Amino acid sequence: MDKLEHYRSTIKKILTQYHQLFSSASPENVEMLLAFDDERNQYLWFQVGWTSEERIKGNSVHIRIKNEKIYIEEDWTEEGIANELLRKGVTKEDIVLAFHDPETRKLTEFAVA
Repeated sequence: MDKLEHYRSTIKKILTQYHQLFSSASPENVEMLLAFDDERNQYLWFQVGWTSEERIKGNSVHIRIKNEKIYIEEDWTEEGIANELLRKGVTKEDIVLAFHDPETRKLTEFAVA
């Protein structure tokens, strides 16, 4: 399996696990959803729905693959998607914490871009 396919597969497995874990715990009128777009290398785990008072919508995780690196655009998980990726064998040099500005990224142990 080439690097791009490995990254796609790994991301989808991680997000699917989160989805399965949290779907059963979500409120009745809130759906946990996944969107995988291999053509554009975009991967989302998000929720939509209603409470009795307001609309619920938001991304829990948004990941994209760009220039053979994994860009974590948004991550509201407790442990961090980057740690999950490291456990699956992705190197720090191939993970970009894109939710940080470029100057802050320089202070992390991950890739800047």
